[in-house]
Amino acid sequence: MHRLLFWIVLVPLGALVVLFAVANRAPVVVSLDPFSGENSALAFSAPLFLVMIGCTIIGLLIGGLASLSHRYKMWRAVRRAEEEAEHHKMEAARERRAREALQPEALQPEFPPLAPPS
Repeated sequence: MHRLLFWIVLVPLGALVVLFAVANRAPVVVSLDPFSGENSALAFSAPLFLVMIGCTIIGLLIGGLASLSHRYKMWRAVRRAEEEAEHHKMEAARERRAREALQPEALQPEFPPLAPPS
């Protein structure tokens, strides 16, 4: 199944990335200062495909970190709920034992059972 996924998805995707890189080799100016423009100290020139691929990788990393943060919060909530459930189970068992200790074993009737009519 992994080989099929590799050949159907990843190989064509890799070919598209290579074609994108070949078609977009022209340098572009990337300015990180919205007020100064191209003369900013925070401006640099790079090929368009590097800028696009770099932005994609940064976006994937940010999304992955956000997902991990959410997953950690959910894991912590599940862990807390499991501990609380275990606490309630132990408390219920303790109360059951205390209630059984207070009650007599089995209440036996003080009179003998009636004989069937003859």
